Parts: sequence; C-alpha cells; structure tokens
Amino acid sequence: MNEGGITRFLFEHLDIRGAVVRLDGCWQAMQYGRQYEPAIARLLGEMAAVTALIAAQLKQAGRLTFQVRAPEPAPVSRLVIDCDEQLRMRGMAQTRAVHVGFDILSVPQLLGAELGGQLMLSLEMLTARQPYQSYVPLVGDSIAQIFEHYLEQSEQQEARLFLAADTNAACCLFLQKMPDADALDADGWTRIAHLAATLKTEELLQSSPPALLQRLFPEEIRYGETHDKGVRLFDERPVVYHCPENREKIADMLLALGREEAESILLEQGEIVIKDDICNREYRFGRQEVAELFARKTLQ
Repeated sequence: MNEGGITRFLFEHLDIRGAVVRLDGCWQAMQYGRQYEPAIARLLGEMAAVTALIAAQLKQAGRLTFQVRAPEPAPVSRLVIDCDEQLRMRGMAQTRAVHVGFDILSVPQLLGAELGGQLMLSLEMLTARQPYQSYVPLVGDSIAQIFEHYLEQSEQQEARLFLAADTNAACCLFLQKMPDADALDADGWTRIAHLAATLKTEELLQSSPPALLQRLFPEEIRYGETHDKGVRLFDERPVVYHCPENREKIADMLLALGREEAESILLEQGEIVIKDDICNREYRFGRQEVAELFARKTLQ
C-alpha cells in the first residue's frame, strides 16, 4: 500500500493551478492505537491532507506545524500536524473527554471557534534562529473553509479546498486562481470552481488524481488534447508517516529535570515514564538507567 502523495496540476490556458492530495498508509499509521471518535478522526485527517499540501511548498529544509487550539469547554483541546520539506508527517488530536455527541456538533462547536479558538502556524527553518509563528481566528464552518481563509489571507489569491477523510484515506482537492487568470479567460475561474463544487466525498476518497480530474473537468482536458496548452499533470511527490523513536532526546529531557526530581519520581513510582503524545509512544526509565544517565552527565 502507498503511504500517500501529492499530485500537482496546472490549467495552462487558464492560469489556474491545483493539487490532489491522497494520504493512505500515512494517514492510517497516524491513527494507529489512537481510537479516535469518527468526527475527530475526520477533522484530523482533513487537516493532515491540507498540511501536506502547504508543506510541499517549502523550498528549504524546515518543518511546518499547524495547530488548532481550542479553549475550554470545547470538546477538542488540540489538533496538531507537522510536516517537513521531505513530506515526512506526524500528528495527533486531543479531546477533553469522551463525548457521546461529537457527531452532532458542528466544526465551530467542536473547535470552540466562538470561544476564541485559533489556528496557529509555526515554521522552523534551519537558516532562521527563531521559528516564525502566526495566529488566525477559526473563520468558517469546516476545516476546508478555515484553511481557505488562511490561504487567501497569506497568499492574496482566491483558493478553493475540498477535503474528506475516513479511516482509510485523507484527501484534498486544491484550486488557486493565479494573477493572469482573468486576462486569459474571464469566466475560467468561475467555471472551474463551479465544476469542482460538484465533487462528491466518495469520489474524492476513491479516485486517483487523473480519474478525478477527468471526472470534474472533461472539457478542459479535451481542450488540451487539441491545443498546445491544456492540463499539465506533474509527478506525484510521496508523503510518509515519520515518527521515529528518539530515546536520546527523551533522556536529555529527563536530565533537565535534575537528579533530585528524578529520584523523587523513582521513589514514588518505581520508574520514570515519559509520554511522547504526538508519536503515541511511552519511554520508561528504571533506577539503574537513571543512575547511569546522571553518572555520565557528571563525567562530562
């Protein structure tokens, strides 16, 4: 099974660009062992698809993180997805309690939009001393509308997003109007956006990128068959789930606690357990290993 990928395309005769994102194995690995409620999994999957889309624009080594932070008493406390320039991705959702009515609540209700919930972007680049961060309000009734608002504000170009996620796949269709679109075809953007709006959820989840474009834009594809400029389809870029074990980094965190605090935890609990929430992994340190860690630190 493929982990997933991003296929970009360009309507050359319209100056409209787009992309199809399909996450399969990558998205399934992100859910493994989590037992998310269906409504929460859909939100996280849709956010994963659009984060992959935006991370694919990174030109230098770095890591892009999107977080939705929702204040109490919103059922969802946090959604977080991060992805680097190689399209290696990880993510998680956190809820405040098991909520029987997740599926009957709207996206703004789940995310506490009216309570001050925010979408946060953090961009860490190897060439920058400090990460770039920005916060935007949760404007819209869906993850797609929230990110449409973000993209239009950040890139100053009209954009449309269509997102869908189930337990097997997380998918995105993206369209963006470029500066010369109206000059090339005054009706082009309206026509493409209208055709895209006919897309059904099951089509987005089940279709390959070429089949999806053929289904939605047959006239534009036929135009390309008889003209020099039509629809250009670029090679797929793979997206993979990447959450490797890093016991050395966790050991450094333990050392930062200090010997006194570590020994206090050992006395009370018999071992030190540190949870890596985003990778859904526990690191356990017994008395002997803790003693060896601090002994090595003393010798350094």
